[in-house]
Amino acid sequence: MSTAPKKTGLSVDPTVFFTSAALMVAFVGAGALFTDTMGEAASALQSAIVSHFGWLYILVVGAFPAFAIYLMCSRFGNVRLGPDDARPEYGTFAWLSMLYGAGLGIGLVFYGVAEPILHYATPPRGPALTPDAAEQSLMFTMYHWGLHPWALYIVMGLALAYGSFRRGLPFTISSTLYPLIGEGIHGPIGKAVNILAVFGTLFGLATSLGLGVSQIASGLNAVAGIESTTGLQIGLIALITAIATLSVVAGLDKGIRRLSLANAGLALGLLAFVVVTGPTLVILNALPQNLGTYLQELVGVTFFSEAYNGGDWQASWTLFYWGWWVSWTPFAGMFIARISRGRTIREFIAGTMVVPTLVTLVWFTGFGNASLYLQQSGAADMVGAVQQSASTSLFVLLEQLPLSMLSSVLALIVITLFFVTSSDSASFVIDMITSGGDENPPVAQRVFWAVSEGVVAAILLIVGGLGALQTASLTTGLPFTIVLVVIAIALIRTLQLNEATPLHKGQQLSTTAAE
Repeated sequence: MSTAPKKTGLSVDPTVFFTSAALMVAFVGAGALFTDTMGEAASALQSAIVSHFGWLYILVVGAFPAFAIYLMCSRFGNVRLGPDDARPEYGTFAWLSMLYGAGLGIGLVFYGVAEPILHYATPPRGPALTPDAAEQSLMFTMYHWGLHPWALYIVMGLALAYGSFRRGLPFTISSTLYPLIGEGIHGPIGKAVNILAVFGTLFGLATSLGLGVSQIASGLNAVAGIESTTGLQIGLIALITAIATLSVVAGLDKGIRRLSLANAGLALGLLAFVVVTGPTLVILNALPQNLGTYLQELVGVTFFSEAYNGGDWQASWTLFYWGWWVSWTPFAGMFIARISRGRTIREFIAGTMVVPTLVTLVWFTGFGNASLYLQQSGAADMVGAVQQSASTSLFVLLEQLPLSMLSSVLALIVITLFFVTSSDSASFVIDMITSGGDENPPVAQRVFWAVSEGVVAAILLIVGGLGALQTASLTTGLPFTIVLVVIAIALIRTLQLNEATPLHKGQQLSTTAAE
């Protein structure tokens, strides 16, 4: 584990830091002064992206799981992310806890009940409210949350970890392009990529924070009768951003790692509670079938584009997710790379894609199938509850189980911790990008970006709620989709060029010799 002292001064890439800060301030100012205009512009922009570039998202995101599996099974699988004698910094459970909290976080809790129920009520194909619709609902949910987002994170994280820990490049996003543009990573192209990564992280995180705070407000209403208002949500953003700021100031080991471990334990406890006190046999019977249906339909649904029925389901669901995941990629990839030093490429991919996908399957089976059972048995109107408010649906489920008050409080704690771990991890990553790859960025910058993330999330909520959050993800994700394709090409090129001869103990090739 890192024992480097905290830095309190400034250590910045001036162009990246000040340009990113200026653009962020301009966005916040425009949102505060021209709220209605910004809302209308967000709506028009989202429609344009969906209409003209949906096909691009589907093709690019669909290709990355195959690319990741190829790397895992190839001769490069044994390559270590560092010198050949390097070993992992963190234990397996701590590592998985941190990457899971950073990679998915709040969204899992927000959509655990809501998404399967909504797909059941309004499926993209076939009749609604049928047993087949129930099966398809879990399959489409897993399609959005399974292999695909993690494959995106893998490409970014692997390219960054390999370039930095094994080739000695700066730990920043532009370094992933070194095999193609060389020293150009320090020029205008590299700086533009880093600035784009900062905004992808800001808006991707803002989407998660917006979902999380709306669910916390709904939970407070369910538990304590407190009315959910925009003012309450902004107050919650301020409060939890303050907690996240303290965590990010504490650093990776003392703050982020400990919170991630605590959150993983509590989240698993909440899942176990639903499985044990809910329809246990229904959930257990559904688990293998959900896995089988997902694997069986994976290729076909990956490239499903509503080309022949002209619906709008995909725009509301798949394209929103793909934009969200892509915009989340600089943050998630960089954070996962930072905590994966010393692991092999095969271990990195298996741990980052296979294990989280299986955990996600269990999560959605637990919450989704419990909710579907309540709906199908007539015990509760889960469809009505979700259609009324997706953010309250988890608490509606918990109300049908024993010890509902206790479990609702536990759910609020889990959501809050996911909120904090996402925010502090993202702040840490933006600090590293804007400080030129410093793996232990100064405290002042950590505070600045942690506060900035909360402000951006609040502005997006004021401007247009979830619609504005969706647009922010789609907009920042679109250009970065192209960047990810280029990074994948650079990654395979540098592996082919540099891994004919392994590194030996304590050796780290220079980038000049390597390329």
